[in-house]
Amino acid sequence: VQLQASGGGLVQPGGSLRLSCAASGFSLDHYAIGWLRQAPGKEREGVTCISARDGSTYYLDSVKGRFTISRDNAKNTVILQMNSLKPEDTAVYYCAAGGFCGGYQFRGQGTQVTVSS
Repeated sequence: VQLQASGGGLVQPGGSLRLSCAASGFSLDHYAIGWLRQAPGKEREGVTCISARDGSTYYLDSVKGRFTISRDNAKNTVILQMNSLKPEDTAVYYCAAGGFCGGYQFRGQGTQVTVSS
């Protein structure tokens, strides 16, 4: 069972990035999938999650309207589309899987997102 986040990079404020969470060894559509992030010197925080049961989505207030989480079941991936990025979005982003949002059992290695001019 393995999760791998990818798609991070350096982007200017106002730019966009598309992160992918790929799974091997299990089907993501059976799990709630969340994206978490951790900035230097700060605690890890949940950014967004998509439920397994009905596809409900949840967002951290500071990313509402800018970030979108979605599933691509054919590719066994979950996508995080991040628009209008701000310097405060700079962090290592991780994807995680579990039975419900917030109850994660698996977490993959992260991908660095840096928003800077």
